[in-house]
This record gives sequence, C-alpha cells and structure tokens, in this order.
Amino acid sequence: MAETSVAQNRASGHRKEVIGMVVSNRMQKTIVVQIMRQKSHSFYGRVISKAKKFYAHDEKNEAHVGDFVRLEETKPLSKLKRWRLKEVLRKAALAPETAGTEAAS
Repeated sequence: MAETSVAQNRASGHRKEVIGMVVSNRMQKTIVVQIMRQKSHSFYGRVISKAKKFYAHDEKNEAHVGDFVRLEETKPLSKLKRWRLKEVLRKAALAPETAGTEAAS
C-alpha cells in the first residue's frame, strides 16, 4: 500500500519545495539560500530558530542577495547542489547609498 503512494508521488512530479532568503550569489549560476525553521523546545517551550543553508542552481543568475526565493529539489547537480531555483518570490529593496561614498566622489 505504501509503495503505491510513493510511486504515485514520483509519477505525478511532487518534489520538496522550500522558501528562504538568498545570502550569497557570488558563484556563477549558483546561489546560497538560508532557510529559517522555528520550533518550540520540547521541555522549556521556548521557540528556537534553526538555520540551514542550501546551494541551488540559478540558470539565469536572476536572484540577488536579500531576495526571497522558492527552491525545488532535484537530482544532484554537483558536490553540494541538490536544489534549483523555481521562482523569485520577493525582490530585495535597494540599499540606500551611504554618506561615505558620496563624500569620496
């Protein structure tokens, strides 16, 4: 019974998806996305944040640092990359120029 449900999931194309923030895009066609998960401690009840980084394939280099993106699980593309960029959910706001750069000009 369990085998049929797993086979149906694979056949219908269900893949894991995660949403996170881009923390690095310095590599060619690769982004690093940080996922924050919050969980209540089993005994103390305090909310604990856990962060994990995923390397993802960005074919068009469209994601930038600060963007929120949706990743989709895929076959291994390299030593670290097992995810690919599905869509950019929210673009990062442009950072204002600092006073130090204006004075140097």
